[in-house]
Amino acid sequence: MKTPDLIAALAAGVSPVDASRADRRFMAKLVAGALVAMVAMLVGLGPRPDIASAVWLPMFWLKLIFPAVLAIAALVMLRRLGRPGTRLGRAPLAVAVPVALVWLMAGAALLMAGTGERLPLVFGSTWMECPVSIAVLSVPATVLAFWALRGMAPTRLSLAGGAAGLLGGAAAALAYALHCLETEAPFLAVWYVLGMLVPAGVGALLGRRLLRW
Repeated sequence: MKTPDLIAALAAGVSPVDASRADRRFMAKLVAGALVAMVAMLVGLGPRPDIASAVWLPMFWLKLIFPAVLAIAALVMLRRLGRPGTRLGRAPLAVAVPVALVWLMAGAALLMAGTGERLPLVFGSTWMECPVSIAVLSVPATVLAFWALRGMAPTRLSLAGGAAGLLGGAAAALAYALHCLETEAPFLAVWYVLGMLVPAGVGALLGRRLLRW
C-alpha cells in the first residue's frame, strides 16, 4: 500500500472534533471548582457578620474585584495553554497589572501612615489565617482545573499547572473575601497575594508530572 492510500484509509470515517463541546466541558469543570470553593467557605467559615453594611465600603469591592480579575486572566491563560501552539498574548500582563496596582495602593497607604501604624496595616488581625484559608479553599478548584487540562493537550506543562493553581487560588480568594474582615490594601497586597501564590507554585511543580500526555 502506498503512503497516500494508507493516509486515506486511516482518515476514512473520522469525524471532526466538536471544539465547542470540549470548551463547554472545560468551562463546566472550572465553574464547578469555583462553586465548591464558595460552598466550602460558607460551610466552613461563613460570611462576615457585617456583610450587609460592608457592601458600602470601597475596599470590600476591591477585595472581590482583585481576585476576580486574576481568575479571569488565569482562565484565559488556561484555555490558551491547553491548545498547542496557541500564543498567550497579553494574558500574563492581565495577571501582573492588578497585582502591581494593589502593591502601588499598599505602598501609598504605608507612606501616608505613621511609623507605628504600618505593621498593623500589613498584618491586621488575621494574617496567619488568611493565606492558609485561601490555599486550603483553592484545592477543589485547582484539582478540577487540572482535570480540565487533562482533557486538552497542554505542552507547557509547568506554566499550565501554575495557571491552574492561580485560577484555584483566585477563586478561593474571591470566596474568602466574603468572610474576611480586613479592609487595608497592605494586608490584601501581602496575604491575599501569598495565598494565591501558594497553589500557583504547587500547580507549577505538579504540572510537569500530572499533565504529561
